[in-house]
Amino acid sequence: MKARIRKIVTIVEETDQEQGREVKPPVRRAAAIAVIENPFAGKYVEDLAELIDIGEELGGLLSERAVAALGIPGAKVESYGKAAAVGENGELEHAAAILHPKLGAPFRKTLGKGAALIPSSKKRGGLGVALDIPLGHKDAAFVRSHFDGMEVRINDAPRANEIMVAVAVTDGGRPLPRVGGLTKAEIKGEDGLR
Repeated sequence: MKARIRKIVTIVEETDQEQGREVKPPVRRAAAIAVIENPFAGKYVEDLAELIDIGEELGGLLSERAVAALGIPGAKVESYGKAAAVGENGELEHAAAILHPKLGAPFRKTLGKGAALIPSSKKRGGLGVALDIPLGHKDAAFVRSHFDGMEVRINDAPRANEIMVAVAVTDGGRPLPRVGGLTKAEIKGEDGLR
């Protein structure tokens, strides 16, 4: 593996109640986060191919861990998202190199599908910075009930020369959705939009 991983953290969140109402079935979200060394910290490098390849490796590793944490087959995942935070000696382009060119293909392979764009965010921050992982339905971007997010943080990451990379998956949309829009039952899953 090209990535020099310091640690991996997996988080599962389950919502059983919202505003005093029972959520049936409970909505669960899982995130897998890797803290890796940034090989380009503190210097400008034109060719970011090494980070692009690391993104591909992490796309498979982290998606497998997140899905396993939910305890469901990848095909049963409903929403997904990805995010990265570079430490102070990194640049946002380092996060983009990991997240965009190659991370998505192995992520989708773990899920068996994923026609919609994978929502993403990137930022720079220090120890304990929160990553807000945007979430959207994996096969139809217009499913409003699945517009969501998951906040994760690791108290000792990212260090100045590190990158925190996260993927998140869910087994449902927001608890008690009621703002209309395309429903899960109406998904065609052909163009990633509807």
